[in-house]
Amino acid sequence: MDANRKELKQFIRPHLTEERFQHTVRVTDTAHHLADIFGGDAHKIEVAGMLHDYAKYRPYEEMRRWIEGSVDVPKDLLNYSPVLWHGPVGVKMLEKEWGALDKDVQSAIASHTTGNAIMSIYDKLIFLADYIEPGRDFPGVQEARRLAEVDLDKACLFALDNTIRYLMSKQQTVYPGTFHAYNLLQKKQEEENG
Repeated sequence: MDANRKELKQFIRPHLTEERFQHTVRVTDTAHHLADIFGGDAHKIEVAGMLHDYAKYRPYEEMRRWIEGSVDVPKDLLNYSPVLWHGPVGVKMLEKEWGALDKDVQSAIASHTTGNAIMSIYDKLIFLADYIEPGRDFPGVQEARRLAEVDLDKACLFALDNTIRYLMSKQQTVYPGTFHAYNLLQKKQEEENG
C-alpha cells in the first residue's frame, strides 16, 4: 500500500473510462482539500481516493459472485441496486489484485456510495469528496460544497439527506447503511444543538 500517485494512476487507469479516471483524480484532490481543513492522513486519503471506483465497471454478475462468495461482504447488498456493489466488492478485488489495504482505506472505499453506521474521518472525506467533486452538477451540490468548507458532519448529513430524498422521489430503495449514517449524524447534530 506504499504506492505514490503515479503508481496508483498506472494501476487504476486500465479499469476506468477516461471520464471516470478524471472523476477519480478530482475526488482524490477534493478529499485532500477537505483533509487540509478537517484532518486525516494524506497517504490513506490518496490511496482511498484513487482506488474508490476500482470495481465500477466490473460486470454485475462478477460482482454478484464476489458478494455471494465472500464472508465479509454484506449479502443484503444483493437486494439493492447493483450501482452500490462496486465499493464493498472493490475492496475484496483490490485485496486480491493489488494487495493488503489499510483498514481505514478499506472502509472508505467500501462505504463511499452509501455511508455506514459509524463513519470514520476517512469514510466521511471520501464519501463527501465523491459527492461534491468539481465535475458534479445536480440540485444541492453547491450547498454541500459550502457546508464542506466549514463542517464535515453537516456536509455529510446534507449529502445523505439529499440522496435519500432523491431516491425516495424516484421510488427507489435506500440501502440501510445510508439511513444508519444519516441517523447517526442527525443524532449528533441534535446533541450538539442541545
